Amino acid sequence: MTENYEVKLEIFEGPLDLLIHLIHKNEVDIFDIPIATITDQYLEYLDIMKALNIDLAGDFLVMASTLVHIKSKMLLPAKEDEEEDPRNEITRSLVEYMRFKEIAGELSDREILDRDVFARQLSPGFLAKIKDEDPQLDVNLFQLMDAFKRIMEQRLPGAQLKLKIAQWSIKEKTEIIIALLKERGAIFFNEIFDADRTVSEFIVTFLALLELVHIGLIKIFQPTAESQIRLIPSFDENGETGYG
Repeated sequence: MTENYEVKLEIFEGPLDLLIHLIHKNEVDIFDIPIATITDQYLEYLDIMKALNIDLAGDFLVMASTLVHIKSKMLLPAKEDEEEDPRNEITRSLVEYMRFKEIAGELSDREILDRDVFARQLSPGFLAKIKDEDPQLDVNLFQLMDAFKRIMEQRLPGAQLKLKIAQWSIKEKTEIIIALLKERGAIFFNEIFDADRTVSEFIVTFLALLELVHIGLIKIFQPTAESQIRLIPSFDENGETGYG
């Protein structure tokens, strides 16, 4: 009997978040999006999510169709009666969404009693490595996917992302990650893959991490775009989450 390797994506980010991630990653102007490049990269991310067996919300597929349609219109000669840039269709949505996220971010910055209280202290060694850094607790799914791709390329160069029946289950991998956090108090993202040897095992470990983030047992942060992603526990010694 095999396990159903599936993660519900609606708990993370949406298609507009992916577009914003790609705009930042490519360092392009939101009002002058290189639609061909962004469309191709967007579709690549969807392929990766399908390879990871992550359940894609319908909105992702609708956005994919919209991007492909805009890309095709940009390739055709402009008609005399078409004055509006076809890219405005998504630019307006992106600007409105970014404003909404900015307001939501300001509200989330307000202090909430016990929100950031952790029962276990971070290890001295971990704290020494992140000294003088200002952590930002906003690592999203796509940043995790980028980090996962880099680890795969480093440790299994040339490997194709394809999940096969593996001896490991997501439940077993979540238990291993939790054990590491209980032992060390905090770990770096790459450390959860130290014992992995096959593509399937890497994928199951990654899905286990997504599940732990989903249920609130792990918080993720990255001080800068160049620094390593860090994982910190959000549970006590008995495995109870710190969230009410």
